[in-house]
Formats: sequence, C-alpha cells, structure tokens
Amino acid sequence: MRLHTASHRWLGHQVDTTGASRPAELALLLAVAALAALAALLPATGLPAGYHDFADQRTLLGLPHALDVLSNLPFAVMGAWGLWWLRRVPLDRLGTAQRGLAGLFFIGLIATAFCSSGYHLDPHEAGLCIDRVGMSLAFAGLLGLAAADRISARAGVALAALVAVAAPATALVAWLGGNMTPWAVLQGGGLVLLAALALRRPQPRALGFSIIGVIAFYAVAKALELADAPVFALTQQLISGHSAKHLVAALAGWPVVRALQSLARGAPAGHAARTIR
Repeated sequence: MRLHTASHRWLGHQVDTTGASRPAELALLLAVAALAALAALLPATGLPAGYHDFADQRTLLGLPHALDVLSNLPFAVMGAWGLWWLRRVPLDRLGTAQRGLAGLFFIGLIATAFCSSGYHLDPHEAGLCIDRVGMSLAFAGLLGLAAADRISARAGVALAALVAVAAPATALVAWLGGNMTPWAVLQGGGLVLLAALALRRPQPRALGFSIIGVIAFYAVAKALELADAPVFALTQQLISGHSAKHLVAALAGWPVVRALQSLARGAPAGHAARTIR
C-alpha cells in the first residue's frame, strides 16, 4: 500500500506535514506543556546566599574580576566562527529553517559573550538577568535546531520562538520576583529535551550535529560552575571553576560548527553526528 504524504512550503523549502513527524511533534508539545506546568507549580526558590561572590576576585590592568570577564571571549569566537562556516554551506545542502536556527544559535553565543562579560564586571541581580537574556538566544537557537534536525522544521521554528520568549521571561521573574524555579526548569528541561531528541535520526536536509557532544560539554561546564572555589584552590589560583566553565561552555558550539564544516566540504548530512559520540 502506498502512503500519500502532503507537503507545503515552510520557510522556503518542502516540509512533510504528515508521516512520522506528527507523533513526535505531539510528544514535543506535551513535553513543553509539562515543563510549563512544572515551572508554574513547583515551589519558588531563590539564589543561593553569596551567589555573586565568585572565587576569583582578582583585578588585571584595572579590569575587575578579570578572568571571569575575559573567559567569555571564546563565546564570541565560537559564534563568529560558526557564522563564517554557515555562510560556506551551499544553499541546497541545508534546510532554510536549520540555517536560520543555526544562525540564531551563533548570534546567541556572541550575545552571551557581551552580556556575561558585563555581568561579571560588577556581579549583581540586574546584571545576572541581562546575562541570562543573552544566553536565551543561544538556548532558543540550539533547542530549535535540534528539534528541526530530529523532528521537523515546523517543530524547530516553533520551539525556538517559544524559548526566545520564555527564557527572557523566566530571567525577569528571577530578577523582579526572586523566583529561580522557572529558569531552573527551563535549563533542566531543555537538557532533557536535547537528550530525548538525540535518540532520533536526523531528518532530510538536516544539519546532523552531535547533540550528545553538546550535552557532554554542557555537563562538564555545569560541574565546573558548581566547583568554582574548589577548582580555584586545586589549580593554585590559576583559574576558577567559573572561568573554566565559560571556556568549556563555549566548546558546546563545536559540534554544530563541525557539522557545518562537514556539509561545506561535501560530506553527507549527519556525518558529524555519526563521528562525534
């Protein structure tokens, strides 16, 4: 029996609107709804005491908290490098939605470099909110790209749009309302969504980046953040855990850059996802 599928134009290329993507789109919708319910219903939590008192308080050439500020530079480098490779990928090798979402991710990395640097110059509540707003663009691009790669372009664009609105909103709630729970749910839930999407095969004209690689870098960065002072002591005050966290978190963009390099050089779609585990 032949299965007939309908398609329509979405962001400039063909998108399958029936078939196997619909159950996955529904599952993604239900997962997002469950996370929204958790963010609304879980008890409110605040920042830990002394959150802004990072281990490395050193000033360098008049720059306060110098290494925590300067260690954000790799975010900008990775973002610019990714945009450069994105322009080198032929138009027919990558779907329009994936191309736009990858661009959003890299722009988000550049925004993160500036916003996080500004926060670390003078750590306080309002600066932390601005830091998170910068990160929100990277979150939106990454989650949207993963959904577009593994479910459908429509799912990816919708998820990116939702995160681009919800993430800054949770940052504002944390700042103005003192409630960290929605931001924590967004971060943790986003990681769970990425892990679930990693179990699916890349779609046609997908970027095919290694989601597992991104998660691995993120997990190491989070561990370094939690071990800010111990890492500072262990390295004999060479580098703090928070500064090291910035360096490793910037590397989370590497699997996406590597996938773009593979496409630009003519490798099959998904080649990078199969070779980075």
